[in-house]
Amino acid sequence: MSRIVFLLEERSMKALLDGLLPRAFPDMHFQCVPHEGKQDLEKSIPRKLRAWREPGVHFVVLRDNDSGDCIALKEHLVDLCREGRREDTLVRIVCQELEAWYFGEPAAIAKVYGNEKVQNIGRKTAFNNPDAIMKPSQKMRDLVPAFQKISGARQMAQVMSLEGNTSLSFQVFIEGLHRLLSLISDYPPQEK
Repeated sequence: MSRIVFLLEERSMKALLDGLLPRAFPDMHFQCVPHEGKQDLEKSIPRKLRAWREPGVHFVVLRDNDSGDCIALKEHLVDLCREGRREDTLVRIVCQELEAWYFGEPAAIAKVYGNEKVQNIGRKTAFNNPDAIMKPSQKMRDLVPAFQKISGARQMAQVMSLEGNTSLSFQVFIEGLHRLLSLISDYPPQEK
């Protein structure tokens, strides 16, 4: 049986995907492998990809760009995948940090934290493009003092939807997963 292995920058990404993916892709078999930050992830990519030769395994690398150059970062990560002899690895960049994906769905933030004033935050100029928000994790803490990265990711995973999220990097991530799953022979076709 095919499986997708997600190589992730941090534990909060694992917490989000562990909750979101089974709801969004119920037939997908997956495993999330978190790392202790960007450097740990990047050192690990070639080694893990070279060593993990189990049949039917497909890889996704997911990393924040943290105000960096998305194109250069993606090229660097693709090079690391080539070094690991897995050119077929799907590489996706979260702009700027994972919390930007939450700002792509303000109603979900309002629901999780019982904070109705957050519901319409996407209408404000500073928040209408979630991927352009600098330091979205800090903005979350400013708006919702109870916010913590890992517990917040678990809670957001239970209410986020695949449709209607205005974060382009989230949309590109989901499109990439749909495309990857369409190439996996033992994954059931999705209804449109």
